[in-house]
Amino acid sequence: MLITAVEPRRKALSALYIDGEYAMKLSTETLMENRICPGTELDDEQLHRLVEESDLRRAKEKALWLISYRDHSSKELFDKLRRDFSEEAAHKALLRMEELGLIDDEKFAVKYAAELRSKHQSPQNIKYKLTQKGISKELCDTIIEDLDIDPREEISALIERTYLRALSDEKGVRRTIAALQRAGFRWGDIRAVMDEYIHEEYD
Repeated sequence: MLITAVEPRRKALSALYIDGEYAMKLSTETLMENRICPGTELDDEQLHRLVEESDLRRAKEKALWLISYRDHSSKELFDKLRRDFSEEAAHKALLRMEELGLIDDEKFAVKYAAELRSKHQSPQNIKYKLTQKGISKELCDTIIEDLDIDPREEISALIERTYLRALSDEKGVRRTIAALQRAGFRWGDIRAVMDEYIHEEYD
């Protein structure tokens, strides 16, 4: 195969033309490092290696960009990388981020759980959202135990912040109960707190 043209494109990519026809876009830096230019001869194995190198480089760059935007769990980062790159490139990029200390599931989970707790989420909801990010059940249980959440205090805080005015009529009470149940709070805790507020409302 003869490289007949290498044309710069956006996002640090270059279009590669083989035997006079457009073939693919690869990382410009990868092409420069391998001294790929018009007139270069490549066999199938060499082209495959170039594609892999380019894919990995771009996956690492995308990983760094995503991490700079906000924290990610390892599963979350891998899934996002997999949308654009091969499984191998996504996996290797993830490993590199872990080696650099930029991805740490335990630190991520502790921080994320604290953020959810600050929004008065139920322990069940926090655990669900952590597992959605790929955090293990064992780590979820440990983190939630360390948070030492009192569900009734969180329910009271949510009512004070969001639902207090709704408790003035029966329809509002039903909607509030439904919202608290969707947030993962148990009926026994909801009823205990609601009894206090409803009693106070009608005193």
